Amino acid sequence: MYKIALISIICIPLFAGFFPKTVYTSVKSVKGKSITLNAKFPHNGMSGVIIHNYGNDLTAITSRIIQTASNGQAVLLHADVIDHQELPTINTSVAPKDKVIGGYLYNNILLLAPDANTYAKITSSNQKKWIHPDLFATYLAAIGDNLPSKENLGSFAKKFQIGLIYIVRQGTTILLDPISGKVVGQKKMAGLPQKGQFPFYMRLKPIEAGWFGGSSDTTGNYYKLMQSL
Repeated sequence: MYKIALISIICIPLFAGFFPKTVYTSVKSVKGKSITLNAKFPHNGMSGVIIHNYGNDLTAITSRIIQTASNGQAVLLHADVIDHQELPTINTSVAPKDKVIGGYLYNNILLLAPDANTYAKITSSNQKKWIHPDLFATYLAAIGDNLPSKENLGSFAKKFQIGLIYIVRQGTTILLDPISGKVVGQKKMAGLPQKGQFPFYMRLKPIEAGWFGGSSDTTGNYYKLMQSL
């Protein structure tokens, strides 16, 4: 069982509008796996959740969705709504008037950065709940994956309730929605190191059973890897 250390940093954000805002809306209409929202999300590719009211103050998340068009059209994702083996599978159909949260858990962010200085600069400049990459590194070692990918980022996000992946690339930074696999934010960034720690900045020492057995600074190109995500 893994424990999540959430670090809350209180400060004034440097870049207004980079982080998509969470949207609270409802389902307007449903046709198969396609739905229309009463209020659109700020960016296509943003994911969200459907919340059904069963009455008697009982509500539950029944589906995930991804916005596919700027007019509020979205597609339903029924699988892996809640990652908990002890909870029953929810088979409730989505219906008009069901509540929707777009950008669900977008305040919980995993940051993949090239070095400690870049990591500290970003986390100290934005008021978010930062999930340290040490946790992701431990997760990758446990599942036996060699490198981060959209697939293991998605499974990690579901398991630890993470809404966004903040990725520092060469000259730019992006926000990746791990559920949709789409970029929902991007901006330029200067002052980055020429070479980054591979595969990403973390504080862990090499793990014998994992993929950190070699020198993390020489086994690959950080920026090339981040560009592939």
